[in-house]
Amino acid sequence: MKSERVQAILVLEDPVFSAHAEQLAELANRRRIPTVLGNRYLVEAGGLMSYGVIYEDLWGRAGGYVDKILRGAHPGDLAIEQPYEYDLVINLRTARALRLTIPQAILVRANLVIE
Repeated sequence: MKSERVQAILVLEDPVFSAHAEQLAELANRRRIPTVLGNRYLVEAGGLMSYGVIYEDLWGRAGGYVDKILRGAHPGDLAIEQPYEYDLVINLRTARALRLTIPQAILVRANLVIE
């Protein structure tokens, strides 16, 4: 990252990254590289911000599909749904450590701001 002069990191949703969330956040923060992540758990581990689906909502809707199938619905007849709720999480502690200012217009839109 240093030799390539990376200015920011976008981390997509992946179990490998989630398993090493704290190490990833520590490495990026030590190099003063902002991270935009796929889920709130990486931000809670020290990343800068995330924007992604709310998994608890998806899991609840998946239960509805299971219920319909167990009641006899054919899976091929069920509509395909996409997420309609997204989660914006900002870690202000990390922003301060990186000497970044998050605009108020973004902060007010956040679902969670970690102080």
